[in-house]
Amino acid sequence: MKVAIVGGGPSGLYLGLLLKRGAPHWKVEVFEQNAADATFGFGVVLADTGLQQLRDADVASYEALCAATQQHEHQVIVQAETPIEIRLPVKGGAIPRLTLLQILEQQAEEAGVVVHYRQRIDSSADLVRLGLDDADVVVGADGVNSVIRREFAQAFGTTSSTLGNHFAWYGTAKVFDASALIFRKYEGGHFVAHYYAYSDEMSTFVAECDDATWQRLNLGSLSDAQRQALMEKIFAPELEGAPLMDGSARVVWRQFPVIRNAHWTHGRYALVGDALASAHFSIGSGTRIAMNDSIALARALLACDGDALAGLAAYERNHRPSKQKLISASERSYLWYERMAQWMDNYTPEEFVYQFMTRTGRVDDDRLRREYPELMVRLGKAGSVA
Repeated sequence: MKVAIVGGGPSGLYLGLLLKRGAPHWKVEVFEQNAADATFGFGVVLADTGLQQLRDADVASYEALCAATQQHEHQVIVQAETPIEIRLPVKGGAIPRLTLLQILEQQAEEAGVVVHYRQRIDSSADLVRLGLDDADVVVGADGVNSVIRREFAQAFGTTSSTLGNHFAWYGTAKVFDASALIFRKYEGGHFVAHYYAYSDEMSTFVAECDDATWQRLNLGSLSDAQRQALMEKIFAPELEGAPLMDGSARVVWRQFPVIRNAHWTHGRYALVGDALASAHFSIGSGTRIAMNDSIALARALLACDGDALAGLAAYERNHRPSKQKLISASERSYLWYERMAQWMDNYTPEEFVYQFMTRTGRVDDDRLRREYPELMVRLGKAGSVA
């Protein structure tokens, strides 16, 4: 079988790796528009029990990723200047995005995947130019701006919308002891900083505010430097003088694009990762969710006995139920953040943290008592597990 993968991010490289591990005789090529050492952003989260799926899929890459991951043992949530510490029940942490890509690239190439960098694909016509018109499967692993999805948007049943909150990804040389969420009011506005260390030298720092704050403080009229200085002022107690920095040519404040597709495949074309469904960063597992798509697609194709279309159909049929649960959790999470001003204005710190922990609908009181007993004591909900 011949498989062409458009996009050399985590989902694209991981898919190529899994396919070549399972079928060394297949021809698998990945096409990435950027240079091999180019990446945007800082560290990404690789945490929660979903890591077990990465281990089950490929032990070698799982162990390499874990070895390069900065482990987090607890998280702090600050609301109304009251910190509440949460001991994390599962192993996980964060990894530099470039390191993540380098590990996956190395292992994919060692398995026999051909990775083409600086190779931009703007439409399916480029596949013909590259000699891939006979590819059995073409995978769009090219993110929220996927050219594959865009070309066949009607067939995929693509819908898109934009959230209200504004956010930007920064980094900082301040290495935080714990991952944290700092909810803070400033001049009538509502802000939150999400930060976590991803190496011994650096941390990711995501700043966010709701649209009402953006308009009220006229943040759209500020320059990039002025917005950065404002974030450094608002979160000065945490940064302790460390400056924020960008991870590319400039930091872009933006609103999150919600991408959904009624159909995951169209003929020989398939979508994975953010090209298929954008997972909001507040759920903390976007990269792992995208890689899970790759696991599901690889398994379906490897089991299809050479019938690519049957494999693609099995991918959507078998993976959709579990994928939908994660996407639903992501949606409930971002809707909670869209209303964060309401929660910040009307809840005590303890009530606020409880609402935060249960926001996705995947965590109830019994699970909280099992996995976060100390937190439940603090929240006054210790009780007993049913």
